[in-house]
Amino acid sequence: MQFIFVKMAAVEVGDCKNDSDGLSEAESNSEELISTTENTADVTWKDLGLVDAICSACEQLKWKAPTKIQRESIPLALQGKDIIGLAETGSGKTAAFALPVLQALLETPQRYFALVLTPTRELAFQISEQFEALGSSIGVKCAVIVGGMDMMSQALVLAKKPHVLIATPGRLVDHLENTKGFNLRALKFLIMDEADRILNMDFEVELTKILKVIPRERRTMLFSATMTKKVQKLQRASLHDPVKVEVSTKYQTVDKLQQYYVFIPVKFKDVYLVHILNEMAGNSFMIFCSTCNNTIRTALMLRNLGFTAVPLHGQMSQNKRLAALTKFKAKNRSILISTDVASRGLDIPHVDVVVNFDIPTHSKDYIHRVGRTARAGRSGVAITFVTQYDVELYQRIEHLIGKQLPLYKVEEDEVMVLQERVAEAQRVAKMEMKDIVDKKGKRKKGEDGDDDDTEGASGVRKRLKSNKNRKNKNK
Repeated sequence: MQFIFVKMAAVEVGDCKNDSDGLSEAESNSEELISTTENTADVTWKDLGLVDAICSACEQLKWKAPTKIQRESIPLALQGKDIIGLAETGSGKTAAFALPVLQALLETPQRYFALVLTPTRELAFQISEQFEALGSSIGVKCAVIVGGMDMMSQALVLAKKPHVLIATPGRLVDHLENTKGFNLRALKFLIMDEADRILNMDFEVELTKILKVIPRERRTMLFSATMTKKVQKLQRASLHDPVKVEVSTKYQTVDKLQQYYVFIPVKFKDVYLVHILNEMAGNSFMIFCSTCNNTIRTALMLRNLGFTAVPLHGQMSQNKRLAALTKFKAKNRSILISTDVASRGLDIPHVDVVVNFDIPTHSKDYIHRVGRTARAGRSGVAITFVTQYDVELYQRIEHLIGKQLPLYKVEEDEVMVLQERVAEAQRVAKMEMKDIVDKKGKRKKGEDGDDDDTEGASGVRKRLKSNKNRKNKNK
């Protein structure tokens, strides 16, 4: 398969030789390198070849000028090329594929025109919002098809034949196999966002089924912040002479992100977390944990200490996941505690601080996690907790991003003052976790769970109750 590479002139040619999924030297040598040397500082949306209706949609969204990935990929996409897009998270990848699709749709209007596949449900809803915002003036209809929602109501949406489908692979296969009259035989565009996750083993079976039932004559675009270059997988995704647009040659994080690590004993992780939340009070936090249970436990513990924390994990129902995300986006909650379900692609502009409470097992997940802050030119802070058991994983992260992180300075005496209060909150959280497990065991049919953002912690309940009583007295 022939690859054509487009690199930014300002960036050195990266070396992927150490990447286990990288191309072999022979394959790399056969790549044709095109360097773009012209000054791109004053490029406008119109210069990329976009029509007036699309340009004015960008202006309405207050997008002043295209980003690097948009400048490089949109003109190629408008020429009808298949694209593999690689750029750091927060660099505007969604618009890089959405704008060419909307322009092509304007030229040849058609139902079931484009399919966007994403690995997570939350990302699917976010992409849909962006398509609808950009396509509102031209009447674009989108449908989100993800798991955790009612199949029948989704089938009714599909019956209305939207222009753009945004789906997770598993639920799309369910509809292709079980929903009468639904097929994608006329599809013109296939887009995979966070493509490395989709091309991975996670969705291999589903992806094979989808590729069998969509036309071979179509346009394909793969976008991601970290791309595992498995040539075989790309061939199977049947790209036709793809152009590789790469505006970040190494796995990297944005310049305005301040990254730190804290080296702590594992038994005091909670105490250090509470100290950092107190010290940086007033900011908006995303805290990443490795398991669903740990997100719930940490959320309950923090609530007992008076923090407004909300958990988000894969075992919550889809409605609860969206509710938790909405509360955090609306700034009703200042702390979102999540598993890696929220690490990819989610654009929440006001996230100030990312805390890696549990260090990610896969180094590339670090890039996705810390990319939730310092988005679209803003600044942000990322702090990673490293315990005595995490040293090797942490060294892998430093090797991947090509830099050594500075130590985040904390005064141990100040931290340990909190130990007693945190121990009490941990004890209460443990009891509440046991209650949740017991309720799940005894839950009657049709009853809903208690592990979402219902203010479940006793500390919060007491505070809400006392506020209510105060209001009643004042009446």
